[in-house]
Amino acid sequence: MAVTTSSASAQSERQALVKACVSRDWSKAIRILNSLLSQACTVQDICNRAFCYSKLELHKHVIKDCEKALELDPYNIQIYILKGHALAALGKGYDALQTWKQAYASVLDQSVDLKQLLELQDLLANSKDDSSVVSDGQIAESPKDPPSSMTSSSNSTCKSPVKTVEREKPLQRENAVASQLTQKTRSISLDLRLSRGIAQVNDGNYDQAIAIFNQILRDNPSSSEALIGRGTAYAFQRKLDIAIADFSKAILSNPTTGEAWKRRGQARAALGESLEAVKDLTKALEFDPNSSDILHERGMVFFKSKDYIDAVADLDTCVRLDKDNKSAYSYMGLALVSVGEYKRAFEAHEKALQLDPNFKEGWCHMAQSYQELAEAEKAVECLQRALSIDRRFVNAYRLLGLLKHGLGDHKGAIRELSAGLEFDKLNLECLYLRASSHHAIGEYANAMKDYDAVVNMDIDSQEKFVLQCLAFYQRELALYAASRANVNYKWFNLDDDIHPMFKEAWCKRLHPKGVCEVVVRQPPLRESLKKGRVKQQDFIMTKPKKLLLETADRIGKKIQYYCPGFLHNKRQHRMAGLAAIEVAQKVSSTWQALRKTLISRSKSEAKGGKRSKKKERNNVISENRGGVCCSTSSSSDTSSSCNCHEEKSSSERFTLSWEDVYAIAVKWRQVSEPCDPVVWVNKLSEEFNTGFGSHTPMILGQAKIVRYHPNFDRAFAITKNLMLERKEVYNAANNLVDLSNPAKLEAVKAARSCCDLFGTVNEDFWIVTPCYSTAFEGKSLEGTRLTMQKKGENGFDFSIRTPCTRPRWAEYEAEMAAAWEALCEAYCGEVYGSTDIGRLEKVQECILRLSFYWYNFMPLVRGTAAVGFIVLLGLLLAANIECIGNIPERLQVDWEAILSPELKTFMQAVQPWLSPSLKLDTSWQTLPNVSTTFVTTGSVIAALSSYD
Repeated sequence: MAVTTSSASAQSERQALVKACVSRDWSKAIRILNSLLSQACTVQDICNRAFCYSKLELHKHVIKDCEKALELDPYNIQIYILKGHALAALGKGYDALQTWKQAYASVLDQSVDLKQLLELQDLLANSKDDSSVVSDGQIAESPKDPPSSMTSSSNSTCKSPVKTVEREKPLQRENAVASQLTQKTRSISLDLRLSRGIAQVNDGNYDQAIAIFNQILRDNPSSSEALIGRGTAYAFQRKLDIAIADFSKAILSNPTTGEAWKRRGQARAALGESLEAVKDLTKALEFDPNSSDILHERGMVFFKSKDYIDAVADLDTCVRLDKDNKSAYSYMGLALVSVGEYKRAFEAHEKALQLDPNFKEGWCHMAQSYQELAEAEKAVECLQRALSIDRRFVNAYRLLGLLKHGLGDHKGAIRELSAGLEFDKLNLECLYLRASSHHAIGEYANAMKDYDAVVNMDIDSQEKFVLQCLAFYQRELALYAASRANVNYKWFNLDDDIHPMFKEAWCKRLHPKGVCEVVVRQPPLRESLKKGRVKQQDFIMTKPKKLLLETADRIGKKIQYYCPGFLHNKRQHRMAGLAAIEVAQKVSSTWQALRKTLISRSKSEAKGGKRSKKKERNNVISENRGGVCCSTSSSSDTSSSCNCHEEKSSSERFTLSWEDVYAIAVKWRQVSEPCDPVVWVNKLSEEFNTGFGSHTPMILGQAKIVRYHPNFDRAFAITKNLMLERKEVYNAANNLVDLSNPAKLEAVKAARSCCDLFGTVNEDFWIVTPCYSTAFEGKSLEGTRLTMQKKGENGFDFSIRTPCTRPRWAEYEAEMAAAWEALCEAYCGEVYGSTDIGRLEKVQECILRLSFYWYNFMPLVRGTAAVGFIVLLGLLLAANIECIGNIPERLQVDWEAILSPELKTFMQAVQPWLSPSLKLDTSWQTLPNVSTTFVTTGSVIAALSSYD
């Protein structure tokens, strides 16, 4: 009984119903039929729903639907057949037989489907004994006595197609019937037990399900259905190795069982065995090439293993087969963001949410994509929408906490993460993020509790293991910070106080075992807090503090990059402003002292002094050499010299080296986000000799790193040009690889992708950019290493790496010292204190020169870019110049320096926007002194955390 409708909605649902049945998605088919039946109740739709229920072995639902359909159409053979099968599956064989007899009796005089009538007759012939024959067009009544007592009238004649049984062999006849019924009963019993086991799995009763499947397997050890069912129950219990063993046995029992291949692929994926999982799911697709379910599963495995290209391919095919698969659309959006296809990505996200506006995971995925692009407001809107759907959705709280942490709102992050932990107290990611937030704002006792919870937790993935290692290191750093909280800020000296091996293991995220055997641990929290803690009075806002913070917020915003991926972090802005003001104040004092010295010696010379002007100048400026990280001292010697300008005698207390200047900003950066490894590379362990340094990827596997990929085209072109010019590169073992073959050079020239360029060398390689010296004519320093590495089958890492070997460090140290000397000489001469910004052009150029070599030097594991621009702002301020403009959109100052071979090129890129943004300003000179306003480490932390 086909039902037609003019409604476009109904037509769409009918099409979706067909697709669901073709893909064997019976649950979805039932949902569609429920919707259709709510609009119009038809016998055919009821029968169709009963059929779908039978496929899910929900036999009671089948019987209920069949009884409802028979009320509407008592002559529909299909309904009787379905009901009989359901009764038989429930072990009610007699009731099933009676149902089929009733059907046969009621339809013989009706116009019916002859094919279904013959099917019904076959069912009766296979189920009844010899006495149940058709006489005069009727089925004989079956007596209630046992089959052994059944008899039939000798003069009955058979007018139906059912074959009569020979009467002369009753014992043989009864044995045959008994055997047939026994086999049928066993089959029904097996199906029933399998159905019960599957139902227990679906209800989450995994132990009961396993017990049922164990009973089945004792009777039938090779039952692939039972092995798959038990393996699925084990998989839900996270007993993945046992589950895989069951799925493997099912495959051995029946290699054509696609479900076993699929389930084993899923279990292997959960174990992180991505390659094996893909193989299994690919095999499953051989048996069902158009299975949107398997394509979705394989696409997810590709996504989680960061094979984004194949993930997009599978998920795209999946949604072509199943246009209503919201999960596939949502994950395809995440994968497309990773490969830089943002427009398609958000189209996929929007499609997922159009299909289901209450798809909370979809809202979170869209939020992740917005956060990746640093579109914070849109991300927050998506997460709030997810929480409006389910206020217990922990992942939404986690993402909100992560976002607020990235925006510098650590207190807000703690609130969101605590809300999530109310519903999942053992969520490792939430605990770790909350610990780091407590740590940053000086709530060390709370940080300890969360760090300890993370360290002591059982983990099941590599990602969680990394967080656990970081929690160990950051717990120690929090204890160190707690011991320094109520003492003078100058005694906070992470680089010299923390063991080099500890810092190195922290930077590399190594297992703490080796560190614990060598490094002395920090004292416990109770002992640390005896020495000091962040006090409430540190948060009291005084006039000097308020004035400094308002100015710092205005100045600090100038470090912001207006590029995708860079969040506007108010805590980092405040840190940058305070650091820049402190740099300006201390550099200004140094320049004032140097100016006085120059004037004094000039007067001395005018009265008859014999020293040459050049010698005088060199002697004065030479006072600014040395200090922290100086190449003339050993690593241990330089450690004691950090912050030496705080300790010097009155005659020398105003002198600063370039290292001292940058160390001011480095320390502020360390305190502002204590979980970032912002440390001097030469203060690590002996790894310094092997060239450990910073690493910034533009492409990571198949992912285009949103922050840095905009520099890819320029870096790729530079790499090709250097390869063509030098005709050689270095491999991973630092050995030269010859490229002088004309064919290879042509291939380099023609390369358009990482794959093309890698193919010209056929192994991992790097080539170093030049950085031409200004201080030493004709000298070329080692710039950055443009590095190409193969990752997986279809991925490549293309990055800049800056290894700080001892020879390289010494060269840059000399270059930085010369640049600093030139700056001091430029300002402390005739233009000192000038109010004519035009006369300060040389000073501006010297500041850019110092910045250029700092960026190329990259002496920090992390934070070089921020520290570099903070010092640039501070030096300009010291010269009474304030930068009032923003960095242009899509421009990254550090990358302009790194990819420029000489100072001139860098200045040509920076000066056109920087120079018009500068104005003369001496108002900063009236600001309170940063060092005397924020005396203790606790007061510094309070200043960075005071937003409420």
